[in-house]
Amino acid sequence: MNWITKIIKAGEKIKTAIHKRASKDEIAKSDWTSCCKGPILKKDLENNLWVCPDCNKHHRINPKQRFDILFGKNNYEIFKTPIPNDDPLDWTDSKSYKDRLKNARKKTGLDCGMMVASGNIKNTKVTAVASDFEFLGASMASAEGEAFLYGIQHAIENRTPFICVSAGGGMRMMESLISLSQMTRTTLAVNELKSNKLPYLVLITDPTAGGITASYAMLGDIHIAEPGSLIAFAGKRVIQGTVKEELPENFQTSEYVQKTGFVDLIVERKDLAEKIGTLLSILLKQNSAISSEENETSEDSQSLTKAAS
Repeated sequence: MNWITKIIKAGEKIKTAIHKRASKDEIAKSDWTSCCKGPILKKDLENNLWVCPDCNKHHRINPKQRFDILFGKNNYEIFKTPIPNDDPLDWTDSKSYKDRLKNARKKTGLDCGMMVASGNIKNTKVTAVASDFEFLGASMASAEGEAFLYGIQHAIENRTPFICVSAGGGMRMMESLISLSQMTRTTLAVNELKSNKLPYLVLITDPTAGGITASYAMLGDIHIAEPGSLIAFAGKRVIQGTVKEELPENFQTSEYVQKTGFVDLIVERKDLAEKIGTLLSILLKQNSAISSEENETSEDSQSLTKAAS
């Protein structure tokens, strides 16, 4: 066998290996995933709340997994939220938007990238919304805006605090200005919640970026973040290219953003329910005290008005 034949045969072996490589679906169905030290059983990771026991990486989880941690396993009610027209702009690039939505729904089992639920945290009734990064990168479009507004409305009608678990790369380009308008709609909804003196807590998870950071994710009474989460508006390379300076290695991580004042607390996933429960009890007592003072002031004002008349 000459050297040319050897090279050709070696090339054929490489091609065969590439073709036999596991598909994304096969990887998703596997019992294994990877982290700092290589393969790790998904079951072991799940038992540790999807946090790596070695490097403490907080892996991305879906809304149901998130609610299981905050409220207790299946100890919450999930709401069906309104779904507008799927493709208002008849968008097509390499694939139609309708096909992308169809694939995302099949992959996640969700109608849109947000899920709204209600449950109890330390005996406090809470309404919460959480995003699923597996649904088109948890990007924000009209359906997600409707879900967020539905959650806010439920919180106001039932007098509950509202928790937003943020994630996603920003507004969804397939809906153009319709998507961008969700920044305004969610901001107005948060303002309405606050005018009703109900606490709004934001749990920032990896990644939270773009128009999500520029709207509802940064409007909380308190901002909590998981360790190592990416929190940004523009990308690091874009900023570096603009300022023409080297940026810190941990730039745009939750730890860095906390130092600049945009994050109040960084909390381990295992401690989230306990910490949020404590914060809510304090906020609710403060709001109750403020309401009592306002009622007393109003009554005093009415008495003075009657006396004067």
